[in-house]
Amino acid sequence: MSYEESEPNKEDANSVPFPRAGIGTRIEAIADLFDSRKQAASTAGVAVSTLQRWLAEEGMPAFDSLARLAMAKGASLDWIATGEGDMYGRYETRPAEPAEPEEDKYAYIPLYDARCSSGHGSWNERARVLTHLAFTRYSLRKKGLNPATLSCLRNDGDSMLGLLDDDDTVMIDESRNTLEAEGVYVLMLDDHLYAKRLQRQFDGAIQIISENKAYQPMTVPKERLGELQIIGRAVWAGGWLI
Repeated sequence: MSYEESEPNKEDANSVPFPRAGIGTRIEAIADLFDSRKQAASTAGVAVSTLQRWLAEEGMPAFDSLARLAMAKGASLDWIATGEGDMYGRYETRPAEPAEPEEDKYAYIPLYDARCSSGHGSWNERARVLTHLAFTRYSLRKKGLNPATLSCLRNDGDSMLGLLDDDDTVMIDESRNTLEAEGVYVLMLDDHLYAKRLQRQFDGAIQIISENKAYQPMTVPKERLGELQIIGRAVWAGGWLI
């Protein structure tokens, strides 16, 4: 009885998951650079039948075999594997993306003279716009902020010392005008504006907390919450607060 010696299956031993689509055509383009299929197969270290299966995309090529083919003809292994660029690794230069117009990069947030805003009605009803502060739209998007609902005002006093200094500029998001979570909010109470930390209590009351421990916390009982007007959540004051 005779036995036919078979070639070890290099596809199983050393194969890697290259993208299958079109790889046979690219291997064939490299193989065509050799004098014969036999020479190409010999360079790859496989039988001609194995090479033929690769060309038909019926088997997964071994990495070292593809590397030998590529090196022998100066071809790009990346191109064989992915089809990106050309056979010799040259990539098409794409035109640069058009620059974003300068005016579209920034959102201009109004800075109000909030010291004029006490009184009945809208908090900024009698406030005047001192200037506009420029923030990149990208930085606002990252925080989930809409420029149309943002305003800036100045902090007055030292009750938030340690977080906000007197005359610091604070940005508020007026769309967040309910207590969503503990945080610093600008609120109107007794016709005055305050920047305070708000914390909901178990009984439904809201505690108004100053950062400066010289000021005692105040509690607004549940039945008086209607007198507490939250203008918006503070989101920035020389640095992000959220």
